[in-house]
This record gives sequence, structure tokens and C-alpha cells, in this order.
Amino acid sequence: MQKRENKVVIFLLITSFFLLLTGCTDKESDSYKFKSEYESLNGKVNDSGHKNRKVKISKKNPIIYKNEDEIIDMINKDNTFVVYFGNASCPWCRSVVKNLVEVAKDEGLSKLYYVDISDIRDTYEVVDNEVKKTKEGTSGYNKLLDILDDYLDNYKITNSHGKTIDIGEKRIYGPKIIGVIKGEIVSSVTGISELQTDPYMKLSNEINEDSKNILTEPIKKVVEELNSCDISGC
Repeated sequence: MQKRENKVVIFLLITSFFLLLTGCTDKESDSYKFKSEYESLNGKVNDSGHKNRKVKISKKNPIIYKNEDEIIDMINKDNTFVVYFGNASCPWCRSVVKNLVEVAKDEGLSKLYYVDISDIRDTYEVVDNEVKKTKEGTSGYNKLLDILDDYLDNYKITNSHGKTIDIGEKRIYGPKIIGVIKGEIVSSVTGISELQTDPYMKLSNEINEDSKNILTEPIKKVVEELNSCDISGC
């Protein structure tokens, strides 16, 4: 009887240790961090005075955090991958992020790289009727502007009179999802449906399906290339 009780105690200790270890690992993972970052802003009022869209992201998402320099290095090494540029407070990003994660999982993409653009970009503002740079972008960000030039929109700001001013350089706006095959950009999308005219509007099934169809293009291309390499060893 004593031996049996000892075995039960040992089993419970091992189980508890395993659960504790697993829980810690989950909370330290990029998947958990990504989910927490986006969901922690659910319903909170942002700088524009709007409530953030509520999003629910799967615990088993394929997100892996990278910085801008690491992405440049991956491109220079002719890697094949999908990268998502965005940030948790961006209302358009919050409109597509759930669809992005679902499409990645459905298409079998095991690694979806994520660059948080909130602190790496330069910023301009109209100060005393003059356009001035108020924050310097990182060197890696400026290099990305050159690499992605053909796939980016012009950086524009609006002054107090509602006039749009072109800064004269490109900008990585979120969301931006880019497919790269052997170091070459093969697809660049936002994932935003043309049916969605406002970042805070209710997302219908039709809008979400359209968004998923858009997001499928870069992901499917990369997955097919990765699968062909697994078979042929390229």
C-alpha cells in the first residue's frame, strides 16, 4: 500500500512539474507574446479616441518575432518566408490579424515572421507651418525602405487645415504582408478588403472572406516553394 501511495505522489509531482514547465514555456513563447499584445488592447480607447477592435488570436499561432535587421539578413541570404509588418495599436492591423493567423495555419505555414513597426519608423509633423522630422528611423528601417521601395506607398501627413503633404519618401504602413522566395519579393498585400471602408466598421463574413482570399496569395506561394524544397532538397 505504501509503495502504491509513493508512486501516486511521484506521478502527481511529475505531472505538476510538467504542467508548470509547459505553462512557463507557453508564456515565454512568441505565440503567447503576440496573442497577449493584441488582446491586451481589446476595447481600450486609442489615441484617436476610438475603441480598439476586439480580436481573439489562437494560442497556436505561427508568429515569430524578428527585427528589421534580421529580415534584411534573411533576404540577403536568399531565404524563403512570409513577414508581417504591423503593430498591435494599428486599427487596420487589428482588422486583418485574425484572418492572417488563420490563413497561415490553414495553408500550413509553420513560421510567420512579425516586425513591430511602432518604434522603428521616422516620423514627421507640421510644426509652425513647417514640416519637421520629429523622430529618426532606425538604420535597418531605412534600408528596408530601399529594398521594399516598389511595394510601398508614399509617406503623407495632413496639416491642421486638412491639406495632405507628401514627405518625399516611402513608408511601411501596417498591415503589410510580404512573401519572399529565395530573397526575391514575390507578393505584397495589406489583407484589407475593398469592402472595408473604415478601420472600425463591423466586419461582415463577406469582408473577412475577401480579406482571407487576399492574404492567401503570398502565404500560398511561399508554402508551395517550401514544400517543393522539402521534396527536391533545393
